Order: sequence, then structure tokens, then C-alpha cells
Amino acid sequence: MTEQDLSFTPEWVSPPGDTIIDAIEERDWTQSQLAERLGYTEKHVSLLINAKVPITEESAQKLSRVIGSTPEFWLRREAQYRAQLVQVEERERLQSWISWLDRLPVKDLMKQGAIAKRRLDSKNKPEIVKELLQLFGVASPDNWETCYEQKQVAFRRTRKEQSNVGAISAWLRLGEIEAEKADVPKYNKAKFEKAVQEIRKLTVLSQAKFMPQMQRLCNEAGVILAIVPVIPCAYTSGVARWLNSHRALIQLSLYGKQNDRFWFTFFHEAAHILLHDKKDIFLDDSGQGDRLESQQEDEANAWVREFLIPSEHDAELYTLRSREDVIGFAERLGIHAGILVGRLQFDQVIEHNSKLNTLKVGLNLESKEK
Repeated sequence: MTEQDLSFTPEWVSPPGDTIIDAIEERDWTQSQLAERLGYTEKHVSLLINAKVPITEESAQKLSRVIGSTPEFWLRREAQYRAQLVQVEERERLQSWISWLDRLPVKDLMKQGAIAKRRLDSKNKPEIVKELLQLFGVASPDNWETCYEQKQVAFRRTRKEQSNVGAISAWLRLGEIEAEKADVPKYNKAKFEKAVQEIRKLTVLSQAKFMPQMQRLCNEAGVILAIVPVIPCAYTSGVARWLNSHRALIQLSLYGKQNDRFWFTFFHEAAHILLHDKKDIFLDDSGQGDRLESQQEDEANAWVREFLIPSEHDAELYTLRSREDVIGFAERLGIHAGILVGRLQFDQVIEHNSKLNTLKVGLNLESKEK
């Protein structure tokens, strides 16, 4: 029998024993006769044929002499079978995990291009599970729970709606992936404090101009700034967290954002980095909804209010009503006028539908420097 005769392109899980059976049937041998020729016991030959023991270099040499082909063929045949077996077992595992998909924002991740777009049908679900495991960088849904769901104890929420751990973990993971691309030095608090002061001056610039400078200043201080599209059910537009003891991450989304909310959220997250425990993950959202009280959130809010518009200016701030007055006051403070409008609305000094809203600037993920 030549190697060409025994060429094999598997389309199903077929053990090498099938090839051995074909060969001895051609010769009209029994397994007992094959055992005698190989110098093995009948039991060992039975185990070999039924893939209970693998073909080794020794048995490959013997099969080559007795049945034909080369030792390399028999070793390759064994390797093909084991690889097929692994694939079948993997498909079965993935199939058993498809209920995990119900806990994750699969369609949102497809829309963002984080995973390939597919129909959510029974045929595709195992492959979607595999892609999501690769996205999260975990071996199984159980490992995902260990890495993400059990981290809930570290979440510091600002809204009751922030309860969808699947959506939150997906958004956090997208930020982690961005952070993994960044090459930044170890965190330096003094440098970050200085960077935050410099970033305050950038609020008057367009997004295309301030964003690259803002990211550079953060990175130089050991803080990664990641802008990641929103996952709606996460109800989280900003997060401050420590990836390890010397690298911090501020993650923001620009969904529906105007510059007043964007700047407040950024400086709020910066306050968490500067003021609070490295073990906590601060989930923030400036949208509407039931707010959760927290000393840490109160501290961050107070820090931002004082940082952007020092309280010594409150008396004049609350008299502002005209567009010209707001612009002039903002210029003296060195911040964008939209930030003042947002503050006046938050403090209920002016209506949310005020004509001063035109001083705010919308932000988006597509903005580029021209």
C-alpha cells in the first residue's frame, strides 16, 4: 500500500483505526494476526484501533513496515484525528455556552465592529460565542464571570439603571482594548495634576484641536484616555479605573454629548483618579435617571465645580443672562462658554431650553483635524 493510497482529507472525526481496519480487511487479516505481525498484544491493537491509545513514533514505524506508507503518514494521521477531536469538542463546548449570549449586548458589539456581523441563529451562535470569548480575552463564560461579573463589588455607580453587567463589562472591555494599544509611562500624580490644569485651557478649542493634545497630556502623566462608543444599556458615559498599580484609565463616550457634559465628565473622572482608591471602578453618567448618593461622587462633583468655576465667582455667575455676558465671563475664566451654560442649567438658574444652549458645542467620534 502506497502513501498515495492512504491519503486522507478528513471531513468527519475518523480515528486512524479506521485506516488500519481498511488495510487489514484488504489483506483478509484478523486483529489477532495484525497483533502478531506488529509484536503487540491483541488488547493493545484493539486500543490502537479504537483510538484509546495514540500512535507513537514506535507504532508508526511498525505500522509502516507491516501495512505500508511512511511513519510520517501514520503520525500525521494521528495528529489529524486529535485535531479533529479537539474541534468537535470545542464546537460542543461553544454550543453549550450559547445561553451566555443573552447576557451580552451582542447586536451593539456587532454595530460597533467589535465582532463580525452575523445573524443570531442557531448555526452562528457557537461562532459568536467564540468571538466574544476572544474579545473579552477569557477562556469560558465562567472566566468572564470571574473577570467581570464578580468585579461588581468594585463598581461605584451613579445611577440605579447601571445594573446590566453584560453591557457594562462590554463597554469596559472595549476601553481595555484601547488601553492595551497605548504605550504610557507609570502614573505620576504631580504630572497629572499639571496636565489637568493644561487641559482646562483646551476647553475653548474645537474638538479636532483639543482631543489629540488632551490625550497626549494624559498619556505623558501615565493616564490613558480612551474614547469609546456608548453601549446603550450600560448607562455609563464615563469611567475612571486603575488597570494596575501604575496605569490609570479614563474612558469616555461622546454619544449625544455636548461639550459642557463632556468636560464635566472628563474632569469628574480625573478627580476620581486624583482623589480616590485604586481598587474602585467609578461608573458615571450625566444623563437623566435616579441618582445614587455617594461620598466619593460628591467629592468628585465638588472638586470639578471648584476647578472649573471657583466658588468666589458664584455671585457674578448667577447674574448671567445674556449671551454677551456669558461669553465675556467665560473668557475671563479661560473656559468655554458652554460650560457656564451647563452649570447654570444644572443649578436651575436658567431653563434647559434656554436660548443660551446655542453656546454649547456638539461632539462626535468622527471629528478630525483639518
